[in-house]
Parts: sequence; structure tokens; C-alpha cells
Amino acid sequence: MDLGASRRGTDMGPSALRIAGLGRELRKLGHQVDREADVAVPAMETRADQSGQTRFKEEILAVCEALATKVEEVLDAGARPLVLGGDHSIAMGTVAGASAHFRKHQQNLGLIWIDAHGDMNIPSSTPSGNIHGMPLAHILGQGDEELVQLHGFAPKVRPENVALIGIRDVDGQEKERIRESGIHVYTMREIDERGMGEVAREVIGFVTNGTAGCHVSFDVDGLDPGVAPGVGTPVPGGINYREAHLLLELIHDSEAMASMEVVELNPMLDDRNISAERVMHLVLSAFGMTIL
Repeated sequence: MDLGASRRGTDMGPSALRIAGLGRELRKLGHQVDREADVAVPAMETRADQSGQTRFKEEILAVCEALATKVEEVLDAGARPLVLGGDHSIAMGTVAGASAHFRKHQQNLGLIWIDAHGDMNIPSSTPSGNIHGMPLAHILGQGDEELVQLHGFAPKVRPENVALIGIRDVDGQEKERIRESGIHVYTMREIDERGMGEVAREVIGFVTNGTAGCHVSFDVDGLDPGVAPGVGTPVPGGINYREAHLLLELIHDSEAMASMEVVELNPMLDDRNISAERVMHLVLSAFGMTIL
């Protein structure tokens, strides 16, 4: 889906990861990969031109509701969902489905959000109207009521179980909302000063405290553009390749990851699919690939 963004092309992200061989490499690691399923998304070209504070809200709601149902079904069946996007607005559906699964067992979900941006705008503060800049706020229960109540409940996660990693480009009103939200935030300055290993271990402690597991929402623009140029909103000074591997390796070692999604990969802006290939290897680290 690319309805939540201004720049076109993230709808081709899943194909780029498939072409890079993600399914094949997961099987090599010993994982059973069930038949892949596509969630239907209307093409932007078939929709009426839109402006305003929540562009394509109805279409995004419908897609996220279908995605939430699918993610919940996969978890109910005892499997682990890996969702390939798409712009980051899909996270409202992915997290809703994962959280709904654990709610049925009176359990909570933790959330690791890897991103260059805060994704904490709401309709009254957004400078663009693009919903991919708002998903975390709505997951936490802030913003448009229909988006907040996606899949029938809110909030989807407790703020004390949420960690936002790698941010370095945040809008003015969004800064205050992040500071007041109660989530754990690690800017690139903090990663530089403390090192990814220390940050990752602390994050895992927060997202597993009183939860049954965590969801990993991996926005490719959290990486430095030199690592993954194929994104619509690149911000210099991001997480480098080895830092990202270490973070995902430690998440795997914790055995806490219940589900994962990869978003904002844009092959139209990539160089010979290099971003997809590098992201594929990072996903493999989250699923247990080791050097030795």
C-alpha cells in the first residue's frame, strides 16, 4: 500500500523483498514458510483526488482492518506473521491484529518501532495529511476516533511497553506529543553516545516487561540512506548496517518477537534492488541468522 504516503512506489516493496529471495532464505534457516497471502489494496489511480488532514482514510481503514484480521488469524494458528509493506500506515492494522490475539488471553503486547520519524502526528497537527506519519499516535489511542478504534478497541499497546528507535526527523508539535506520551525514545544521538548494544538490551527489557511478546515495526528509513537508499523520506545520519544487525540479532536472542513488519521500502527509488537485498539480510537476523 502507498495510500498513506506522498511519494509513490512503496506498494512494490513486497515484490522487491520476494525477488531478493526472502522466502527462500527463511526456509534455509529452517523456518516453515506457509503460502504467502496478499491483502487487497485499491490503487491510488482509481481513487478520487484527495486533500485534507487524513488522506485516503476510508481506504486505509479498510485495508488495515483486513490486515488486522489476517495477522490475528496467523497468531491464533500458532504461527508468526511477517508482514511486508507498504507505507507505515499498515502498522495500525498489524499491531491491532497482534494485540487482539494477546487480548484474548488477557496478555499485553510490546512494540519496537524502528524509524527515522516519530510517526506521532495526528490530524490536527499533520503538515501533510499523510497517514503514514500518524500510525504510532493512533496505536497509542490518540487522534482520529475511527483510526484509534480500528479492530474494535484502543489503545493497542501500553506506552510503557513501546520503544521508538533511531528518530532524527520530528515535526514541531509531534515533539511535544512524543515527550508526553510515556513511550521510551532513543534518538540517533543516544545510540551514538551509548552504543546500539546497550540501547537494544534496555529496549528489550521495556517491551517484555509484563507482556507476552513484542511486535517489531521496521521502517527501512530508520537505516542510514547509505545503507538503504530505496525509501521515500530519507534522512541522513541513521542506523548503520552493523547496528541494525546487532539490534535484530539481540531481539531474536530474546525470543520475544511475536510478529514483524517491514515498511517504506520503495523500489522506484532504489539502486538495483540493493535496499531490498540488505533489508532481507536484516530480517534474516531477526529470524535467527548468525555469522557462525
